[in-house]
Order: sequence, then structure tokens, then C-alpha cells
Amino acid sequence: MATTAAETRVFLEVRRQLQSALLILGDSKEGGMPLDISIMPSSLQVKTPEDCTEIQLPAEVRLVPSSCRGLQFVAGDGLHLRLQAQAELGTKLISMFNQHLQAQERCTFYCQSCGEVIIKDRKLLRVLPLPSENWGALIGEWCCHPDPFANKPLHPQEEDCFIGDSFFLVNLRTSLWQPRPELSPVEMCCVSSDNHCKLEPKANNKVICKRCKVVLGETMSSETTKFYMTEIIIQSSERSFPIMPRSQFVQSVIAQCLVQLSSARSTFRFTIQGQDNKVYILLWLLNSDSLLIESLRNSKYIKAFPLLEDTLKAHSSSAWSAVKVLYQPCIKSRNEKLVSLWESDVSVHPLTLPSATCLELLLILSKSNANLPSSLRHMNSFQVAFLKM
Repeated sequence: MATTAAETRVFLEVRRQLQSALLILGDSKEGGMPLDISIMPSSLQVKTPEDCTEIQLPAEVRLVPSSCRGLQFVAGDGLHLRLQAQAELGTKLISMFNQHLQAQERCTFYCQSCGEVIIKDRKLLRVLPLPSENWGALIGEWCCHPDPFANKPLHPQEEDCFIGDSFFLVNLRTSLWQPRPELSPVEMCCVSSDNHCKLEPKANNKVICKRCKVVLGETMSSETTKFYMTEIIIQSSERSFPIMPRSQFVQSVIAQCLVQLSSARSTFRFTIQGQDNKVYILLWLLNSDSLLIESLRNSKYIKAFPLLEDTLKAHSSSAWSAVKVLYQPCIKSRNEKLVSLWESDVSVHPLTLPSATCLELLLILSKSNANLPSSLRHMNSFQVAFLKM
């Protein structure tokens, strides 16, 4: 096979469940020198009149050269072809919470952005998932007697941690340190005729890291605080704070949320909204079994592309599990009609995050989209992106 390009971009998406791969070889620049490309089970070889470069695939990826089909040249991309592939990858995920912590083990909550200790040496005896947001309405349908949980919100006790779709609920009554809220988080108001009072969170109830001023969550009552998974890392107190790129952490947490919710609730469309209920992004999960390999050939070495720049080394290619999504930005009143349709659809699931994180996620999606081969960037009216797990 031969093509012309100044540099050779290698983009490989392997679908593990389908055992198939899409391989794109080429570059968007016009001109260059002729290339002779050989595909082998564990490597790709690129020959030019001046030199020969071999790109080794990760050990867990094997191609079947004889299965090549659909060979075509796409202007601006290069050579496209599909072939059979085998991939086994035990990706180490960034755990949103280790639910297998031993009883009596102590945990420390950190601000992911700066490493500030939020809760130190907290003993968690129970780590429990919260029911879906409509669980109260379902009780009315299934029970033949009055709802025993009416007006009884689920709040954790001192040694509990409740896990929601994108947040943790913890009790801060005995914490060694409490995050500083912007203003008075709650005030008393009467909600029943017998003059009993219930704590209601006010609009200004944000919880902020005292070091970097990042919004970590919000107060739900005088004792219960909601921390967003994208802002907090929970580690055993015996371990040190794990340093990782912010982009990598946000991608992994959001990707895992999408996969878990789609599996548990058979929903594949999501609205990403801020704490003010303003929708920032519409997300549509396409698949969760993608394995991405991408590199750029230079005359002397292989250089990473921005899509994977925080994890690839300059002299090799690497593979990453990822989810493939379609998305639509909704900032500055864009796609208002589509947002309205999705919000009224019961099959669409909302995910609430701090507004700054919503914008971070939009930037991550935009960068991923911009670094895809041009022919893969759009599907119908949506933009395409990958979130690494």
C-alpha cells in the first residue's frame, strides 16, 4: 500500500466486543514523499525512500493482516481500512470509591485539584449506594399501605458514606476539618403545621476548598454534605495523595458514571448540568468497549498526539480503554430546542456537576474531537469524542 504524506499519523480504534478495528494511516497535509506501509500482527511498518520506521503495537493488541477490507483513501485523513483484531486490556480504572475497604479502615478525603485534606482519618463502617432519584414515586406504586419513608430524607450517619450517581453524601458532624462554605449554607424554616422545623438548603450553599477555592459540593443539611465525585479523591489513610492530571481524572470519573448508569438503567442519553440546573452539554453514549491507539511518526522518533498526550511516551504508542460519545454544547443558548426535548424525555438522565467542571468537560470533549481524523469528528448533527477510562 502506498500514500503520500509529510508525516504519518496512525489512528487505531479497536472494538473489543466486535473484535474489529478501524485503522487510519496518513496526514492531512498535502504533498510529501511516497510511503510503503506493511501491517503485521504486532506492528506497523512505514517505509520511505529515506528510512524505515516500525511502530510496535501494545502487547495486548493483535491484528489479523489477512482480514483487511474496505480500503479507501479519504482526503484530509489518508488510508482507511478495517480488519479483525484481538484485544485484551486489564485497564486500571481510577476508582470513584473503593467499596471493598475493610471494616474499621480509616479514609482520608482529598481535594483532587490541589491535594488539600478535606476529611482526615474518617472511619467508614457503611458504604451504600443511594436509590434512583424517583424511588419515592415508585414506593407509592408498589406499596398497598402509606409510604413509610414519606418526609424522611436519606441522610448518612457519622460513619456512613452514601453514593449517588455523581456524588457522595457524608456526615460532617465529627470531622476534624470542615470545608468552608461561601455563605451561611442553611437556615431554619417551618415546614409543618405542628411548628416543627426542618433544615432546608438555601441557594447559596456551596462548599469550597479553603486552599484552591474549587467548588467541592454543597450542604444538604446542618450535618450532611454532598461532595461531587469529580472533585474528591478518597484514599485509605495509610496511602498518600495520588497525583494525576486533572483532565485524566475528570474523563475517567465521567466515563465510569456513563457506563455504570447505562448498564444499571438502560439509559444512554445524559444532560450535563450545573448546580443551577443549567444544561451545559448533551451526551449520547455510543459504546464503551473501544481501545484507542494513536501516534505520530517523525523521521527519527514517534511522537504522541494531543489526544493522549498525558499518558503516551514520546518513543512508543500505548492503548487506552475509552467510551465513545456524541455531544452537543449548550452554552450561550445553543441547541435550546433540543435541550427542551431531552429534558422532557424520561429516558434522558441528568448528571449534576459544578459549573466549572461542566466547562472543563466541554473543553475535554472539544479537544478530543479536534484531534480525531476529520472524517470521524461528526455523526449526523452531533460531534464525536472519546473519554478515556
